[in-house]
Amino acid sequence: MSRVYNFSAGPAVLPEEVLKEAADEMLDYRGTGMSVMEMSHRSKAYDTIIKEAEADLRELMKIPDNYKVLFLQGGASQQFAMIPMNLMKNGVADYIVTGQWAKKAYQEACLFGKANKIASSEDKTFSYIPDCSDLPISEDADYVYICENNTIYGTKFKTLPDTKGKTLVADVSSCFLSEPVDVTKYGVIYGGVQKNIGPAGVVIVIIREDLITDDVLPGTPTMLKYKTHADNDSLYNTPPAYGIYICGKVFKWLKQKGGLEKMKEYNEKKAKILYDFLDESKLFKGTVRKEDRSLMNVPFVTGSEELDARFVKEAKEAGFENLKGHRTVGGMRASIYNAMPIEGVEKLVEFMKKFEEANA
Repeated sequence: MSRVYNFSAGPAVLPEEVLKEAADEMLDYRGTGMSVMEMSHRSKAYDTIIKEAEADLRELMKIPDNYKVLFLQGGASQQFAMIPMNLMKNGVADYIVTGQWAKKAYQEACLFGKANKIASSEDKTFSYIPDCSDLPISEDADYVYICENNTIYGTKFKTLPDTKGKTLVADVSSCFLSEPVDVTKYGVIYGGVQKNIGPAGVVIVIIREDLITDDVLPGTPTMLKYKTHADNDSLYNTPPAYGIYICGKVFKWLKQKGGLEKMKEYNEKKAKILYDFLDESKLFKGTVRKEDRSLMNVPFVTGSEELDARFVKEAKEAGFENLKGHRTVGGMRASIYNAMPIEGVEKLVEFMKKFEEANA
């Protein structure tokens, strides 16, 4: 059985080299006589794995020393609660709602204080990013929250919002490590790793040290305090050890590829192939305003539900997996994360051309 082209939004395609290396080490990790899956998280071998993973991530993202890197569990969705619990000192936060996940984060924050929806693109099914150059930022807001790349709708912030000096918190789950980033512009950057970095089960939180305090909302559980994890180097309890090990391998793979600058060039090249085709196609249409298009998630439609379904079915038969759009929007979506090879996108476009000719 040969490998398919997997366009899943997450859990998603991982670099083949990483999978092969993990397979080689599955029964005996570097002479320890055991798998990383079986290894104590307190062992010397594992200590090296997690420390190297952090060091490589710091190097890739040029993370300053006054930021902590935390490897946590509970996915990005658990951060929807953890953020207000830890950061809502005044009980106020501003949310920019550009998709399903930002909306869920906003709804969760409403449980803990006054969450203000200061901008939204819900009026046009989240198909664009609102103008964030002069927002009604609340005087006493503890932070301003965005989801930087919207997996379901295929939009991306190309310019960060002007937070007027307030702390910016960003969910970068689906654009993590796809391009260089200036960490100093954020108070918190976090994301689930199952799209661009590793297997499901790990969430990485990069947080500025001054935001890590004991001054959290009353009743915040020990496990949901950033300080608990920061003070224990992500080893307060058993971490998702195997997932972190794979993330570490992906960080090394990215360094080998030339880092995030090179990755961005590669991702732009890949996305251009697909967007250029969508722009000239008579059958397929992209659903996102051009200037807000994501490099990672490309939603498109034919305009007919019946044709959409036929396309997904025939694409699957031809070896293109997981092209069905999210259940909330329908249509199709190709997620073309870092590990999707360029030939995967080229072959998909070839297939789309043939489908268009057959169904013109």
